[in-house]
Amino acid sequence: MPPEAAELARPASRRRASFLPFARPEIGNEEIAEVVECLRSGWITTGPRTERFEKDFAAYVGVPHALAFASGTAALHCAFWLLDLRPGDEVIVPSLTWPATANMAAVLGARVIFADIDPVTLQLSPEDAARKVTERTRAIVPVHFGGAPANLDALRELAGSRIAIVEDAAHAVGAEHRGARIGVPSARGSCAFSFHPIKGMTTVEGGMLVVGDEDSARRARLFRFHGVSRDAWTAYGSAGAARYDCVMPGFKYNLTDVASAVGIHQLRKLDGFIERRTRIAEFYRRRLVEIPGVTLPQPPAYPHRHAWGLFPVLVDRRDEFLAGLRVRNVGAGIHFEALHRTGLYHSSSAPLPVTEQVCARILSLPLFPGMSDEDAGDVVEAVADVARERAGQTPGGAPA
Repeated sequence: MPPEAAELARPASRRRASFLPFARPEIGNEEIAEVVECLRSGWITTGPRTERFEKDFAAYVGVPHALAFASGTAALHCAFWLLDLRPGDEVIVPSLTWPATANMAAVLGARVIFADIDPVTLQLSPEDAARKVTERTRAIVPVHFGGAPANLDALRELAGSRIAIVEDAAHAVGAEHRGARIGVPSARGSCAFSFHPIKGMTTVEGGMLVVGDEDSARRARLFRFHGVSRDAWTAYGSAGAARYDCVMPGFKYNLTDVASAVGIHQLRKLDGFIERRTRIAEFYRRRLVEIPGVTLPQPPAYPHRHAWGLFPVLVDRRDEFLAGLRVRNVGAGIHFEALHRTGLYHSSSAPLPVTEQVCARILSLPLFPGMSDEDAGDVVEAVADVARERAGQTPGGAPA
C-alpha cells in the first residue's frame, strides 16, 4: 500500500499513541540467526565472517579492496593516515558534518579548512572549496550529505593529480554518482562508510574503508590491528603458526565477526532498504512542499541514486519546532550543528554564511525502512500542525 493511503483526514493536533523515533535499525531473523551461529562457533572476534563481509561489500561497490573497521570514525582516521599527513598540511572539509570528519584529520596534525555548502543541495560547494585551496592542501573531503552524492566531477577536477579526495560516505552506502556506486575511490583517494544504527545499514557499530590499490590495503590492515603482520584469525583460527611481527605502531580498530554477522545480511537487504526509504522520501517531498515555512533541500541535478540516509528540512524557530514534534510523539534529529562554530574550531575558522543559515534551521525527520505508511502520514501531519502553530494560525484539519 503506497503512503498516499495514509493521507486520510485526521483531527488537527493529533498525538500519536506511541513515540515514532527519528531512526530505528531493521534487524531480521537472518541477522539474529547468523549472530547466534557465530556465538556458538567459538570464534567471535575478527575472522571468517568479517572476511566474507569485506568481500561481499567490495563486490557490491565494485572495488578490489574493502576493509572493515570498528567504526566509520576509525575508517576515516585510517583514510587520513594513508595520506601521511604532517603538521601544517591542510584538509578542506564541509562544516555541515559530524565532528569525526574533521577530527580525524586534526588528530594527525593537519589544519582543517572549512568550506561552505551549496544552498540548494547542501553538498560541499566546489566553488568555495576552490577558494580555500592552497599549496598546502593535501585532501578535499566531500561528505555525501543525507545520502545524495556530492559533486564529484567538479571536486575531482579541482583536486587534479596533486590533491587526494577522501569521501565521507557515512550517509551514502548504496548511493550512486553518474551510474557508479559511491565508494569507487578517486586516484590516491579513499571512501569511508559508517554502519552506526541510524545509517542505511548497520553492524550495530562499525565502518568500512574502500581503497584502490594493494599497497594502501596492506597498510590499512596494519593500521587497524596493532601494526602486526598477522591478524588473530590467521594466527589462531587456522593451522598456521601463531608467530607474528610488529612492523609499525597501530590501533585496535578491527570489526568483530559478531558485528559482521549482522552486516552480511544487512548488505543483502540494502537495496530493499533504499527502495523503501525512497518511497517514504518521495511521499514527504510531495506533501511537505505544500506547507508554508518548511523548505526542502533539493537533490543534485546530475544523474545519481539517492540513498536517503537522512530527510532534512529547514524551518524557522527550529528548537520550538522540534519541541512541537516531540509533543506530538514524533522524533527528529539535528544534522548538524555548524562544526566551524563549535568550541574546538571556532577560534580558527572564517564565517561560512550558507552553512550558518542552514544549521540554524535544519532538522531531520523520521526515515527508516520499518516505518509504516501511517507513520509517514503522521509525520507530515505533525509537521503541518506545528508549522501552523508556529505561524500563529488556528489548526484547521489535515494538510491539503
